[in-house]
Amino acid sequence: MVNIRALDPSASPLDFYGAELRRLREAAGLNQKQLGELLYCTASLIGQIETASKVPTRPFSKQVDAALKTDGVMVRLLGLVLRSQLPSWFQPYAKMEAKATYISTYQTQVVYGLLQTPEYARAVLGAPSPKNLDELVEARMERQQILLRESPPLIWVVLDEAVLHRVIGSRETMRRQLDRLLSFDGQRAVQIQVLPFEAGQHPGLTGSFNLLRFEEDHDIVYTDDFYSGHMTANPEAVMEGWLRYSRLQAAALSVEDSAALISRVMEERYGDKP
Repeated sequence: MVNIRALDPSASPLDFYGAELRRLREAAGLNQKQLGELLYCTASLIGQIETASKVPTRPFSKQVDAALKTDGVMVRLLGLVLRSQLPSWFQPYAKMEAKATYISTYQTQVVYGLLQTPEYARAVLGAPSPKNLDELVEARMERQQILLRESPPLIWVVLDEAVLHRVIGSRETMRRQLDRLLSFDGQRAVQIQVLPFEAGQHPGLTGSFNLLRFEEDHDIVYTDDFYSGHMTANPEAVMEGWLRYSRLQAAALSVEDSAALISRVMEERYGDKP
């Protein structure tokens, strides 16, 4: 049975997406079953997305744009939809992250979100057992679209060596994740350093943090905890952040030596050569 529940497009980005999908489908003279046949999916799935009871994916949105010849409008709407699935306290950071021209991050526990594989992200996000895990994973993968821009931000990552050894998900998940990190070797836009155990005490012992730089806006520093995130452009906090980050970079292995360490851990701990 098709679902024709009325929608309020202004209720949320997801509702707006569903209303647009219905409007475009009807303008093309198709019912839900016919559109489903074009997209190789069920009429039920079309109905769920049109009534905002299911979050669309990027492949689905691309298929809709191709089938209905909508010039990429559904893919463009998808970014708004998936950003709305992020925790409310994280959405302001995600918006600033998408605008940044330079991102510096120090991570003590896990790989930075923009570099995570889907399997690794699912394991990380699934640790607190959220009800909307699928949507959170899709939203994290959508954030990574900034890496595919014609002019992506420059991303500099310092990872504590513990991140390489902590098994997130499974050994296969870790092998794929480390292989993903190695795939950035030689790329200008992403630079990865590892802070080795031998570094001892260092300025990052208080925890992970991110620094964002923009063409026009002030720099910001971001930290988070188990409940929410904290973002500030306070000059003293930002200056302290850059000072600590420069010291972490100095204590970390070079980009080349970091890649060698990642490769060695991948082979010795997770049983495969890159």
